[in-house]
Amino acid sequence: MDRRDFIKQSTLLSIGGLLIPSTFLSAWRKDTLFENINYNGKVIIIGAGAAGLYAAYILKSKGIHFQILEASANYGGRLGKLTGFANFPIDLGAQWLHGKNSITGDLITKSGTKITLDNSDEKYWFNNQIVSSLPRNINEIFAREDNLSDVSFKDFAIQEGFGNEYKNIVEGIAGDCGAAASSISTFWKIKEEENWSSGAKDFKFQETYFDLIDSQIAIHVKDKILLNTVVTKIDYSQSKIQLTDSNNNLYQADKVIITVPISILKSGDIQFIPSLPDEKTIAFSKIGMDAGMKVFLKFSNKFFDQNIIGGAMCAAYRDDSIGKTQNDNVLLAFIMGEQAEYLTALGSDAAISNALLQELDTMYNGQATASFIASHVQNWTTNPFVKGAYSYSTIGMGDARKVATRQINKKLYFAGEAMNTNGHHQTVHGAIETGYREVTKMLKDIKKM
Repeated sequence: MDRRDFIKQSTLLSIGGLLIPSTFLSAWRKDTLFENINYNGKVIIIGAGAAGLYAAYILKSKGIHFQILEASANYGGRLGKLTGFANFPIDLGAQWLHGKNSITGDLITKSGTKITLDNSDEKYWFNNQIVSSLPRNINEIFAREDNLSDVSFKDFAIQEGFGNEYKNIVEGIAGDCGAAASSISTFWKIKEEENWSSGAKDFKFQETYFDLIDSQIAIHVKDKILLNTVVTKIDYSQSKIQLTDSNNNLYQADKVIITVPISILKSGDIQFIPSLPDEKTIAFSKIGMDAGMKVFLKFSNKFFDQNIIGGAMCAAYRDDSIGKTQNDNVLLAFIMGEQAEYLTALGSDAAISNALLQELDTMYNGQATASFIASHVQNWTTNPFVKGAYSYSTIGMGDARKVATRQINKKLYFAGEAMNTNGHHQTVHGAIETGYREVTKMLKDIKKM
């Protein structure tokens, strides 16, 4: 099942050594905005994920003074790399390239990064057995663009006559889109992706997604990253913006680009003075972001299929060796929404792994426990600086993303995958696009000063 069914061709261009998202090429070509700007102010970027790193990359190219404040001990945001667990490197966060027609696709071409089309076979755990096909094709109903109502995936499947035996299949489809089947909107999921232009095929990295962003973007700006710096307050009431971290250190800036996950903005972990407008906080509340985790299970032999959809503990298991030059037997449990919440509540990595092994034993006649070697749990839900997986389209979503992205007083700018209004939310290239977009907004505001 391809993750996206909407393909609109796009291009990407390198101008003056800079890689520019195709969405903004016309502005780059036509607007004198992108000539050298004489600006003596300072920009602070909060968050060193893909959006923050790329915003910094553009600012550096324009000679603008900036600093990145990152809450965690590592840069990359929801990108991460695990080595030593298997005989190939593992992506702890973002893992698939969702279409080549994007800035990440161009980075891959420019760098010679090795990727492989993920066209792995899909099987289903259905009525207590593994099957190659379902009695009815449930995938196609969630790709329809006609007459969809603003109801959850779960309710929509029931409306379409899919019984309880399809419950966990629906969870697998919804999980790929970022949430539990009871939370994500059938209508807004389709509506928000109308402008999707990067392509419908998914690709795996021979190395990792993190390596690509690290070697092509982060390398240029990581000297400006201050790690372990948790911003807790932003006071933009005066001409200079005052930022305070959890150790009461103060930072001063003229402009601030905020790239933290939407979950952090929703939870109020950052205090704004004055408070943000009500319309903005309401918009934040309408952008979904729920629990999510990845569990890597290593086995002595490959008893499992490439993709297994429909488990009650994990609705989507995937062979993690696809696209790698080495072939250790690692199965990824990709767990979202209510299933992630349930497993998190078990309280320990061992308990999580045991629950998954028990389910796999049921599917494969005890082979999981018999050949189990080790596990690694990456629980993004319990990460205090992420608190979930990635954004999704909620029931009643409306124009929440557009409202959420509006700058405040030409001082505060908002980026990150959840702030992508071109259909590329949930993706690394979508986050990068927002980093570029907010820098262009800022430069336009500077020119008007």
